[in-house]
Amino acid sequence: MTSINEHTALSGHESPDNGHISRPPRQSQGLGTLAFTELWERFSFYGLQGILAFYLLYALNEGGLALAPAVSAGIVGAYGGAVYLAQIFGAWMGDRVLAPKRMVFWGGIVITLGHLALAFIPGLTGLGVGLGLIVIGTGALKTNITSIVGFVLESDPTKRDAGFSYFYMAINIGAVIGPLATGLAQSMAGFHLGFGLAAIGMIAALVQYAVGMRKLPQQAGVVRNPLPMRKAWAPAAIVAALVALLAALWATGIVNDSNMANVTTLVVVMAAAVYFLVLLTSKQVTRVEKQRVRGFVPLFIASGLYFGFLFQNFTTIAIIITDRVDLAVGSWSFPAAWITTMGPLAAVLVTPIIARLWTRMGSRQPGSAAKFSFGMIQIGVGYVFLLSVSMIQDSEISLIVMLLFMIIVGTSEVLIGPIGLSLATRIAPDKYKSQLVALIFLALAAGSSLSGLLGQLYTTMSHEAYLAMIAATAIGLGLLLRIFSQRIQAMINAGLPQL
Repeated sequence: MTSINEHTALSGHESPDNGHISRPPRQSQGLGTLAFTELWERFSFYGLQGILAFYLLYALNEGGLALAPAVSAGIVGAYGGAVYLAQIFGAWMGDRVLAPKRMVFWGGIVITLGHLALAFIPGLTGLGVGLGLIVIGTGALKTNITSIVGFVLESDPTKRDAGFSYFYMAINIGAVIGPLATGLAQSMAGFHLGFGLAAIGMIAALVQYAVGMRKLPQQAGVVRNPLPMRKAWAPAAIVAALVALLAALWATGIVNDSNMANVTTLVVVMAAAVYFLVLLTSKQVTRVEKQRVRGFVPLFIASGLYFGFLFQNFTTIAIIITDRVDLAVGSWSFPAAWITTMGPLAAVLVTPIIARLWTRMGSRQPGSAAKFSFGMIQIGVGYVFLLSVSMIQDSEISLIVMLLFMIIVGTSEVLIGPIGLSLATRIAPDKYKSQLVALIFLALAAGSSLSGLLGQLYTTMSHEAYLAMIAATAIGLGLLLRIFSQRIQAMINAGLPQL
């Protein structure tokens, strides 16, 4: 996700204590354009994600590719990790080469081409080409659009979490209607129609964004730390070398469809370590900014682990649905992809309540670290619930239980996802605005690739032992984070006005 004034005047805002929050803060001109663009981009992304694992798992006569569960989980995890990993490069481009609002537009075009490839090119070839294009395009779009939201909301720090919660609600609306549409299309007419619907969603995002991008803040059209032309060859050479290395590793079999999640996880961890090292040693980052970055480290780690548990919706939970859940509702078969929509749907419904709560509480609201701890504990409780029912229902899990599980797990994201985005844009060093946001998406990359590893681990353990392990880990980490939350909060608040 310079020579310009960092605090562009944005006029008109609601009083934080009036208790009537039925819309995003009025000072946020451009937030609607960004939220609607993100809604459609997430429609396409989660529309694909909702049916991707089933496309890999289902038999050939069901329109799938009939891959083994462990391989399918690894591919889905590696793909998700690569999507978010690519956002490091997108953030760097937005800071140094092409203005963020331009990065968003061109990223959307590449994403659209990826979905069209999945829709019209059959088999593993279409899978590889389509997912590759989506990785590149999403890398360009996601971090930069989030940075622009930060520009829009920077005039009133007390409303940042509420504003980002509304933006995150748009993300979750797209995450709901995307799988609903593609899941129904897949169940009625096959996977490729579902992929085509995802492309239509992305085209809608592009049209809407092109119309509204003129209203975006001035900062969105500025390259904050432009790269001198004489130095442009170096990053181009690095990218070319990395692509050549990846191609060689794939051609020799060192990297393959069985270990992609392992490799992606390793790359994400290394990238995160390098990123933090750069931020903590750069002469362009002040001492106080470095203190805030150090406070961000434990929340980054917690976020990566949290999303590893959450993104199992597309790996481990997809395997559980395929193997253990009876989808029959009378004579009708409940679309498998619809189960994964329950979490985002519940998050959409609860987001206005939580956003209103943060706004009403103002400076009395819990700090970011405390909110993270509550979210981690809640997702652990969700796995406790699934474990308890699994021990009673033996091998088969009822559809209603899975839907309730998804609601418990999904609503926990409201306590971590938007809070992390808000925090990253608030504490980012001045010269690394987009790139600190990229670290949030790098946490998502770690979570996605970790979910692939967890899906592979699930195939080697008993169902109950696995669920117990996830539940205990999540709750334990949440409690540990709560214990140290005040110390972490003091570090990330260093030098900033108190909310």
